[in-house]
Amino acid sequence: MSIIIRTSLSSTRIDSIRAHLRGANTAFGQANPGPLVGRQPAHTVYGGAQLFKSDTAKKMAETALRSLRDYAPDGAKLAAALGQSGERQSLKLWNQVYDRVVQKLRLEAVEDFRIDFEDGYGTRPDAEEDADATRTALEVVSGMKNRTLPPFIGIRVKPFSEECVGRSIRTLDIFVSTLLGKSNHRLPSGFVVTLPKITHVEQARALTEILTGIEERNDMPLGSIKFELMVETTQAILDSNGRVPLRAFVEAGEGRCVAAHFGTYDYTAGCGITAAYQHMANPVCDFAKHVMQVALAGTPIMLSDGATNIMPVGPHRVAEGGKLSAAQMAENAAVVHRAWKLSYDHIRHALETGYYQGWDLHPAQLPIRYAAVYAFFLESLEPASQRLKAFVEKAAKATLLGDVFDDAATGQGLLNFFLRGIACGAITEEEASDTGLTLAEIQGRSFMKIVQGRTARA
Repeated sequence: MSIIIRTSLSSTRIDSIRAHLRGANTAFGQANPGPLVGRQPAHTVYGGAQLFKSDTAKKMAETALRSLRDYAPDGAKLAAALGQSGERQSLKLWNQVYDRVVQKLRLEAVEDFRIDFEDGYGTRPDAEEDADATRTALEVVSGMKNRTLPPFIGIRVKPFSEECVGRSIRTLDIFVSTLLGKSNHRLPSGFVVTLPKITHVEQARALTEILTGIEERNDMPLGSIKFELMVETTQAILDSNGRVPLRAFVEAGEGRCVAAHFGTYDYTAGCGITAAYQHMANPVCDFAKHVMQVALAGTPIMLSDGATNIMPVGPHRVAEGGKLSAAQMAENAAVVHRAWKLSYDHIRHALETGYYQGWDLHPAQLPIRYAAVYAFFLESLEPASQRLKAFVEKAAKATLLGDVFDDAATGQGLLNFFLRGIACGAITEEEASDTGLTLAEIQGRSFMKIVQGRTARA
């Protein structure tokens, strides 16, 4: 018996529908080009402009190492301070974490630094801020020559509110113009301008126009100077019309916007939360950060959490030629360990909710930044290796047989796990090879390209 195939749509109508969809699908792809193809720093350190020098990152590394050695001289003591001690297997992990944290602090303690002319700098006389904008630019030039800058660096100006916009533009202009004038029109690697407390799209457009003007004046390709936004007002999450404006902010940058950082304390204050409860674990922060994730999903915009504002600094200082009593040393250790534990818990929560970058405000926070990040990756290393290896084999087999493999997003997510882990020093290239992938395949950054390459060789 023959089967009669019945349809209701003409080929002309189907072609028309497909043509319409083709245009819409193309537009969607352009608006959602995919996640970042490149390294995202594990953190950003914010430091007042008045204190910045070309070797600031090096000095922070020395302070961070000293703090780690003073308050956690080995993996067991670090695990105990963070509430993570226990089984023998856990001690093995924390010894590994400790060794890698020490190595990281020696080689690259600061991944990203922001020279801060906002909260970390305050309101000062115009002549003083002009001088600091000039001086810090020259320090950056010196750091470029001496190779003492971190891989990423930038400047945070004051917000573009009516009260601050004039001062903000002037500081930005002085800093960038001085930097370009003394560096043969070169920017340091990973340079970015941070715009805090954005409230409406015209502020992003204004920053784009300012940077365009600086580029034109200095004969630079348009779009050379990138910026990032700080999401720390309620209006940046939901505007007066009930819409989420984050995409519009990014689009106003015309390709310049590379990141969005969450500002914990201004945002919680804007929600009417009293100071005692303005912290990173407040549920309103999770809501705002999830809105950021959803609004900017499918784009290469890097997302960053905020900072723990309890500093790991003991109350007792050693006078010159003196020493602390046993009781004072114990009190210092208790204070530092409590601050470390709080920071560790905040960072782990951020990582578990998809935020791989956060802020640090003090050198003594750096050991815990890397301890939290490294523990996060190393705990999941073995199962992630097995899953990625199995995924590649399954996808390649399906493609070879002409079947449809529609779970590429999970495969890409597993690959991203290794890319992030390698970039920050949590995972070694040798450990990544346990996935069955070559270093070249991993560095290609595309799960589907790995599958296609293996299918072509089969």
